[in-house]
Amino acid sequence: MSDEITIGLVSISDRASDGTYEDQGIPALKDWLAKALTSPWRAETRLIPDERPMIERTLVDLVDTVGCSLILTTGGTGPAVRDVTPEATLAVGEKEMPGFGEEMRRISLNFVPTAILSRQVAVIRGKSLIVNLPGQPKSIRETLEGLRAVDGSVAHVGIFAAIPYCIDLIGGPYVETDEAVIKAFRPKHAIRPKQG
Repeated sequence: MSDEITIGLVSISDRASDGTYEDQGIPALKDWLAKALTSPWRAETRLIPDERPMIERTLVDLVDTVGCSLILTTGGTGPAVRDVTPEATLAVGEKEMPGFGEEMRRISLNFVPTAILSRQVAVIRGKSLIVNLPGQPKSIRETLEGLRAVDGSVAHVGIFAAIPYCIDLIGGPYVETDEAVIKAFRPKHAIRPKQG
């Protein structure tokens, strides 16, 4: 049985989706995941506008048809009129996972006071975890990876530390990480021996 995980990467932006500017969200996510994951994975990418029905259809398709175990969205989580990613995410979810949004805001508040305006949420749909991330590449990395002190030690753990175990609990593949980037936390009973 393959433990490859299919990860949906969804960039939500009117201007990037219509070609006004180049999307930076999906490349940032791919770059970070390539560094962070040591187990097999593949990406399913979507670049879509800030349209709630389209966001909902995209998330449902990635879970129900494509079979993504994890979906990371970027963009559309502020207070502006067209920022509707959280509403779309909550509409398709079966269980809300509020700790992810709380922790992302807490991490981002170390950098900018406007992080309090962010409305990121996370939900479970079937056997998939869907997480709304910030829109800026730097913020994406900081929320996933956490904060490092001047000496390079981890000062504040990023949200990705909890994602592999969450995926275990909802019946997804076993995901392993490079501990130099982010150490996945699992209780001792849930840790598999390293494959040699």
